[in-house]
Amino acid sequence: MQKILAVCAIAAASILVSGTAQARVDVGIGIGIPGVVIAAPPPPVYYEPAPVYVAPRPVIVAPPPGYYDDDWQARAWREEQWREQRWREREWRERHRRWHRWHDDD
Repeated sequence: MQKILAVCAIAAASILVSGTAQARVDVGIGIGIPGVVIAAPPPPVYYEPAPVYVAPRPVIVAPPPGYYDDDWQARAWREEQWREQRWREREWRERHRRWHRWHDDD
């Protein structure tokens, strides 16, 4: 009895699985007839394009050629401050890493 039930269960499972595993292609051809036209559509309306205006040329003021002081002392001071700040940040990171190297186990 148990063998018959097992064979029936296997047969039912194989039938169900084989039905879902089939691959197929559906090809449909539709021949349509256009609907009945009651009235013709209205003729297209032509709108005249807007007139094109030419924009005036932009005003450009060029400074006269000459020598301009570039304030090299202020630029040198800013560069020095920038380097000092980077050096302080580097020292802080190094101290921070060193501290964590010895205190991470706490």
